[in-house]
Amino acid sequence: MKTIGLIGGISWESTVTYYQVINRTIEEKLGGLHSAKILLYSVDFDEIECYQANNEREKSAEVLGLASLRLQCAGADCIVICTNTMHKVAPQIQLFISVPLLHIAEMTAEELKKASIAKVGLIGTKYTMTEDFYRGKIEKAGIEVVVPDEQDVAYVNHVIYDELCRGKIYQESRDGFLNVISKLHAAGAQGVILGCTEIGLLVGDAKTTILLFDTTLIHARKAALFALGK
Repeated sequence: MKTIGLIGGISWESTVTYYQVINRTIEEKLGGLHSAKILLYSVDFDEIECYQANNEREKSAEVLGLASLRLQCAGADCIVICTNTMHKVAPQIQLFISVPLLHIAEMTAEELKKASIAKVGLIGTKYTMTEDFYRGKIEKAGIEVVVPDEQDVAYVNHVIYDELCRGKIYQESRDGFLNVISKLHAAGAQGVILGCTEIGLLVGDAKTTILLFDTTLIHARKAALFALGK
């Protein structure tokens, strides 16, 4: 079994889900008392968020790149960044290491293709929804991406940073997110990417008429399968 290097804390709320899903997948595949070999480097999210807000991409890349290098030096066979947004600096992070970085958008695109999705909605932080680093990976797989309008982008981003990353789960926000998802469905989306690792905490168990692709679950499960050589 390979050792998985997790960069967590972005936010720590969803890092918990990664740890659970990876271990449950290993248990499911191997049985008995098997669990995953994991190294975790948890960063200070406030520092990362400040770099995001100030568009200091090179600083966040250095913090996460050095975290990846430390994980590799400690024995990690792959790196998993437990967040969607910070994959905006994935190419820079990969330069710090020689082990593979398992890209969350590429793994999500694989699942979309398996489900024969030709047009997908995307919700996440404003960076994920409006910048090309994430959408480009999905579109490269031949899948059209639609995002919420400007008002809904601001709303979704607010809930993520001011509520979900702080562990606050409100029914009103759950209803609001489901409304945004319904609008994307009405715009022709055959499925919706939950493109922030905290969103599943809010709507992951909701019954909807459209397929939801929870990137946290996809990323974590595929990391476990990578560790098993599958």
